Amino acid sequence: QVQLVESGGGLVQTGGSLTLSCAASGSMFSINAMGWYRQAPGKQRELVAVMTTSTNYADSVKGRFTVSRDNAKNTVTLQMNSLKPEDSGVYYCYGFITSRVAGTNRVYWGQGTQVTVSS
Repeated sequence: QVQLVESGGGLVQTGGSLTLSCAASGSMFSINAMGWYRQAPGKQRELVAVMTTSTNYADSVKGRFTVSRDNAKNTVTLQMNSLKPEDSGVYYCYGFITSRVAGTNRVYWGQGTQVTVSS
């Protein structure tokens, strides 16, 4: 069983910074991609930043957010700077992981962590 567990998030004022972290655990053969999505109330879940062999950022966060991975620890971190009210939402850790037990690839999600940016 593969699990993604997030930490971080909270309430911050406009222009502030927050750091989100996510750790993957369980019987994994490989982590093929890892990153972050977010969902605001009434909106669809959207990509924020995902790392595979390259890194893909949403246009709205380029230059403000930085995603990084520690492959040895199976973690991914999202550093968010210059936060705006429109960055508010539930942030979900994303992993595209090959299970050691099943030998198959699938997407795994964390439980989500709330980020609120006040104006």
